[in-house]
Amino acid sequence: MVTYKVRWEHDGRSMVSAVHYDKPSAEQRQAELNASGAANVEIFESVLGK
Repeated sequence: MVTYKVRWEHDGRSMVSAVHYDKPSAEQRQAELNASGAANVEIFESVLGK
């Protein structure tokens, strides 16, 4: 099953979501992070268990 995670930068540190999202939820989280001022926000595919 393909899921999605979100990666971004906050205060110069690289961050990755701890949870797996479906595509619409990942896009919502991306929008929230962009609105909060996070930099380089991107969604990437992830496989559960890896």
